[in-house]
Amino acid sequence: MLINLLKKKRKVMHSICRFFLFYSIVFLTGCANIKSISHEKFEKLYPPDSITIIYHTDWTKNHYRERVQEFKKEPLRRGDIVFIGNSITEGGKDWGLKLNLPNVKNRGISGDCTDGVLQRLDEINYFKPKVIFILIGVNDLFNLYYQKQIPSPEYVGINILKIAQTIHDKTPKTIIYVQTILPTSQDFMKENINKVNEAIKAYANDNNYTLIDLHAVFSDEKGFLKKDLTYDGTHLNDAGYKVWVNYINRYVKQ
Repeated sequence: MLINLLKKKRKVMHSICRFFLFYSIVFLTGCANIKSISHEKFEKLYPPDSITIIYHTDWTKNHYRERVQEFKKEPLRRGDIVFIGNSITEGGKDWGLKLNLPNVKNRGISGDCTDGVLQRLDEINYFKPKVIFILIGVNDLFNLYYQKQIPSPEYVGINILKIAQTIHDKTPKTIIYVQTILPTSQDFMKENINKVNEAIKAYANDNNYTLIDLHAVFSDEKGFLKKDLTYDGTHLNDAGYKVWVNYINRYVKQ
């Protein structure tokens, strides 16, 4: 009995040591990455405060700058897993906690659009994450409806392909997952979301990324966002994030 208890205690201690050793390696690697770059070059990895994204609302313009400052305080490290997108990604908060992994970074910005993501890829390309999950485009399509201007669905689809291609060209060893735009509860959004999703599905085999069809996972029988997974018809609740995490775990574990 005593021997078994001692063996179990030893296993627990080994697990704790491995856990802290892994965190230490991740931390020290990150520090080394940051020290190897000059301040001037580091600053250029992020969009300047003066940047203007024409499809950002006034609120998003300020929030975009705030989030970029947060990213600078906690820059990526080589080998990270990165989630990049808009409020749906940002709302996931600590993705590392959700996935039970220490090296996961949230690069979601509420209100962001495809043009905004394109302007902040230098950090991705410099630190060369191991894996990146992309989910972007719904705000572009909301802008199309409410402001009656481009971006068109074709424009959004091309930008998503451009995001994936730019990352692949600059950091070819990074595994890229492009996730289809989630459905909403608004009927006027359905057709354009489907158009963009069809575009990124069609080019998945030719553009060096793997497609994850989240839209199919979150759609009800009429093609709208399942009511039990959202609190406002667009953004996810806790149940929605659990569905997302459970679905992509297979890709993370690969």
